[in-house]
Amino acid sequence: MAFAGSARTVSRVVRAIEQSEGAGARVRRSIGTQQLRNFSPFLMLDHFRVPKGAGFPDHPHRGQETVTYMLEGSFQHEDFAGHAGEIAAGDLQWMTAGRGIMHAEMPLQDSEIIPTGLQLWVDLPSAEKMCEPRYQELKDTSIPRVNPNDLVEVKVISGESYGTSSPVQTKAGVWYLDIRVKAGGKLRQPIPEGWNAFLYTLDGDIDVAGKKVGAFNTVVLTQEGGGLEVENPASGDARFVLIAGEPLDQEVVQYGPFVMDTPEGIRQAFTDYQTKSNGFERAASWGSKIGAHMM
Repeated sequence: MAFAGSARTVSRVVRAIEQSEGAGARVRRSIGTQQLRNFSPFLMLDHFRVPKGAGFPDHPHRGQETVTYMLEGSFQHEDFAGHAGEIAAGDLQWMTAGRGIMHAEMPLQDSEIIPTGLQLWVDLPSAEKMCEPRYQELKDTSIPRVNPNDLVEVKVISGESYGTSSPVQTKAGVWYLDIRVKAGGKLRQPIPEGWNAFLYTLDGDIDVAGKKVGAFNTVVLTQEGGGLEVENPASGDARFVLIAGEPLDQEVVQYGPFVMDTPEGIRQAFTDYQTKSNGFERAASWGSKIGAHMM
């Protein structure tokens, strides 16, 4: 259902500039840069392209969740616990690193399509940072969709929209919606009160609370207002993701792939990783097959 009252307005718009990342990958990053750092509970958003010969070979994580949503092509993944698989266009992998994961993420390039997608890093609440790792994976066809009207489709990756809920369970409150708006379409989408929220634009032009925005921009919304009001005044279709989360009342201490809430926690993460203990025991004798050629 829509919301009553006024909509949230635009706080700021940050252009996602393409840069190098990993081994030969290209990413457009906004959340996680100096302009938008630690927008709780969000740590980073990358819009990635991984050409042939590039990828993200063996690397660790602790204290956060990584959410990978494929837009085009396919990605393969493998970790030190024996979990392996592939996600293709439209598929989702929601990984909770918790106390420790060592994994590799590599493109599956059996066609001319360059694997492209979004990876979101979400901070874990302090009480969950040392939880057991877990994966939630959904194929495109298993992610629910809803049509608020004839010109709008909402794919509910997590959270809810117009009475349709995702089966994804999150450690912190997070809504993640993939929204397509045809020319002339309008949407009013509720956002929980007090949550931080932003849009990342993928295709076309949209009008957000009276502000026109094109592709590859992160649009940060104010906390005041009942939700998002957006329309597509252009002649072509538009696509964007709306991501909202409950802010965490805790410090963010991050060093690379380790995210804790104290400096001591970061030092302990490095010690555990280097000594292959306290969650990283299996890293001592493990190396991925998919990333071996890059190590």
